[in-house]
Amino acid sequence: MGPTSNFGPVVRSLRQRQRWSQERLAELADLDRSYIGEIERGDVTPSLLTAQKLAAALQTPLSALIAVCEHDPSGAYRA
Repeated sequence: MGPTSNFGPVVRSLRQRQRWSQERLAELADLDRSYIGEIERGDVTPSLLTAQKLAAALQTPLSALIAVCEHDPSGAYRA
């Protein structure tokens, strides 16, 4: 497992920590709600631009988001 396969679960974890729905995250990131679900399930790999939109919406530097994905094989974000 690498950063690509961990990306969705990490995004989900960060979203849930904010107590946001997928719809709220989609609105903040200017993305479609169904696409957020696909990302979180690992059905799609987001582009770098989409990853940046998600990081900005989650108020997390993109580099930190990717670092968590690289170093957390469980995909569960822990502060």
